[in-house]
Amino acid sequence: MNDRYGRRSAILVADFLFFIGAVIMASAPNPALLIVGRVFVGLGVGMASMTAPLYISEASPAKIRGALVSTNGFLITGGQFLSYLINLAFTKAPGTWRWMLGVAGIPALLQFILMLLLPESPRWLFRKGREEEAKAILRKIYPANEVEREIQDLKESIESEVEETGSSEKINMMKLLKTKTVRRGLIAGVGLQVFQQFVGINTVMYYSPTIVQLAGFASNRTALLLSLVTAGLNACGSVVSIYFIDRTGRKKLLVISLLGVIISLGLLSAVFHETSSHSPLVSPAATSQFANYTCPDYGSAKNAASWDCMKCLKASSPDCGFCASSADKMFPGACLISNDTVKDTCHADDRQWYTRGCPSKYGWLALIGLALYIIFFSPGMGTVPWIVNSEIYPLRFRGVCGGMAATANWISNLIVAQSFLSLTQAIGTSWTFLIFGVISVGALFFVLIYVPETKGLPIEEVEQMLEHRVLQFKFWQKSSSTSAKNQAV
Repeated sequence: MNDRYGRRSAILVADFLFFIGAVIMASAPNPALLIVGRVFVGLGVGMASMTAPLYISEASPAKIRGALVSTNGFLITGGQFLSYLINLAFTKAPGTWRWMLGVAGIPALLQFILMLLLPESPRWLFRKGREEEAKAILRKIYPANEVEREIQDLKESIESEVEETGSSEKINMMKLLKTKTVRRGLIAGVGLQVFQQFVGINTVMYYSPTIVQLAGFASNRTALLLSLVTAGLNACGSVVSIYFIDRTGRKKLLVISLLGVIISLGLLSAVFHETSSHSPLVSPAATSQFANYTCPDYGSAKNAASWDCMKCLKASSPDCGFCASSADKMFPGACLISNDTVKDTCHADDRQWYTRGCPSKYGWLALIGLALYIIFFSPGMGTVPWIVNSEIYPLRFRGVCGGMAATANWISNLIVAQSFLSLTQAIGTSWTFLIFGVISVGALFFVLIYVPETKGLPIEEVEQMLEHRVLQFKFWQKSSSTSAKNQAV
């Protein structure tokens, strides 16, 4: 749709899908229709996630292109924070979830109306032969002393594409992958999108309340409020990206971001290892106070004296919980069946009830680790992959390549989100974060080797750079022939 009908049209369709999906979800009489609404919203998310940064990139001057695409990232993360607040506000309203889901139709409708007032991407118009429309838009975007050069560069880029591929709009995927500039761009762009997810960001965003509970905070409300802090830090990190992206460059920001992510994941892994290996013991005396609710696995265990909180929570027939000591949560407690009646009974004795994580002296360190993770991830790995993907591909292939990268991102998102809780149950939270840390090290080497620097370059020059550069270990370097040409110029 981006290549055939234009960026603006694709965003309008995405807004329409958002709005229809929100209305269907809010009015759904059964789960089946709720899922139908989610499908519409999912299609809208997928289209908007790659089209919005692409549109912004193609309608922005090179000097501030990174900052404007980063602003898109800030508004996404800021919107996530706002959605937490809105959901919190609706928790006590009648028809709670209908309001939560239905209110999403308002920004979709607003953006649809406002998009009608905006022009199409000038680069897409140029590619379609509508040069006068494109020139009129470019003259509004660029200063008078730069606009003619931009028009000339864009014209030369289009002419060379047509000369190479002809005027046919049909894209040959095999030829696309054999084209050096496209192949190099796809390696960098798709790789960044995959690593963005596999360093674990959406486990933190989706499951931050769960992670807080795994760190030893028993209260659901406390966990939800602390997840608000996570969402707020994510939005603040996007502001940092807006400031630094066109000053330090894309690659340096990615390297700094990944170094911080590796340190943060190492800290989280160490904290959860300490939490699981030093959890409070299960006391027969404390458990006997709740004789009717004793966890069956504990009651029938031959080595019950070795049981601690973590072993209690891993019992599965049925699920069991840990009722902490009223004197000190780190003292031995009771291992009981997990249900609402037992939970209320435990709370009645001024005890804390744990079903996900165990009491820990190091819970505050886990919060610091989560905060550091978001602070480092958001300005670099959070926004830069979308920026790079909006500027690294030749114009003719920008829509389809951006779509491939966005698809890789969402598939990776699905894999990580669906596997996180299973991994924590199978190998423990500590090892799960350690795996993300190892992947982050791989991501760092990938950035050093495969990702070029596009800071301040007109989009047409990015294509030339990919064409003439040769791959060297650690960095992209200009080939000798290109250096000679540049010296001659």
